[in-house]
Amino acid sequence: MGQKILVAFDDSENAMRAVEFIATSFTKEQEITLFSVIPDTAAICDMNSPSLTPYFISKQTEFCVLEDQKKELVNEALQKAKELLLKAGFEEKNITIKVETRKKGVVRDIINEANSGYDTIVLGRRGLSGIKDFILGSVSQKVLHLAKDISVILVD
Repeated sequence: MGQKILVAFDDSENAMRAVEFIATSFTKEQEITLFSVIPDTAAICDMNSPSLTPYFISKQTEFCVLEDQKKELVNEALQKAKELLLKAGFEEKNITIKVETRKKGVVRDIINEANSGYDTIVLGRRGLSGIKDFILGSVSQKVLHLAKDISVILVD
């Protein structure tokens, strides 16, 4: 049995490059989990309170439709990533798709999942400029900083 690899995945090109890296660089016995953290928009979409601003109320439906579309894009990208791994020779039984609603924050949720028995985290490096990366940080940089006792591979 191979190692357990956690792929922090969204619908970005960087995430797909991480999957391509695994497809060409890892042995086919690895257990791969494609892991996405999605925002918890259900609470906002169902919210009906007198304290809401009129502007928010007027845009609430549009916001929720956009969030549903984003979830569909992530699910489509996850299926495409799985297909890429299958074509590369990975067995379907060794590929898991896991989508989780954000609990503590994207980075902390990735780290919590990784600490549940994975050997390596693989994720795409976000293409920020040096200044933006320094000021804002990125998911990849924060995962790299917070991951303890687990290997992290950042894919350009």
